[in-house]
Amino acid sequence: MTDRTGAADWAVIAEEMNGHGCAETGLLLSPAECRSLTTLYDDVDRFRSTIDMARYRFGSGQYRYFARPFPELVGQLRTALYPRLLPIARDWADKLRRPAPWPDTLDEWLAMCHAAGQRKPTPILLRYGADDWNALHRDLYGDLVFPLQVVIGLDEPGVDHTGGEFLMVEQRPRAQSRGTARVLQQGHALAFTTRDRPVRSARGWSTAPMRHGVSTVRSGLRHTLGLVFHDAA
Repeated sequence: MTDRTGAADWAVIAEEMNGHGCAETGLLLSPAECRSLTTLYDDVDRFRSTIDMARYRFGSGQYRYFARPFPELVGQLRTALYPRLLPIARDWADKLRRPAPWPDTLDEWLAMCHAAGQRKPTPILLRYGADDWNALHRDLYGDLVFPLQVVIGLDEPGVDHTGGEFLMVEQRPRAQSRGTARVLQQGHALAFTTRDRPVRSARGWSTAPMRHGVSTVRSGLRHTLGLVFHDAA
């Protein structure tokens, strides 16, 4: 997985992240690997919690938080992606004059989260059926936050499902919001901001708050793997 993530052009990814708050990182999982993850959804013992989105007014659909130990692919992806995203996170913190508490390895960072009381694992497997959707939101979970996260499409758009585009909305200062829609191809990853991104302003840099969600699925089933790089309180 380290080789797969390393094959991406991270300079281009960083540039796109800077401009839009999200960027495709390329193909990371084979169709067989995607299917191996989607088939886990009905194995409830692999998960610590199941969330019904309609119940909490988050939208419609369902997702499950993995319990430890994670499936091998999930652990490998999270470990391999963290150091690739870290330079972008540190650059954004520098521009926004924020602390950059993130150490060089994911294990060290998660140890900090656990010491602060954020011990619940946050990798999630999401399932959407026809007419399901996800409201715009942020995945913060506690005081310690890694500012970037990743979502990976596990099904083939136009074959396994229609609709269900990944959405991002940026709140622009003194202007109307800007929306972005992306189709998640099977096995492909999209990195995106957890809460905001730096934008140039008359005084240097300011924050542009951003939220993400999923448009309505028109037919079929849509599964995605969500990788958040901080644990939950």
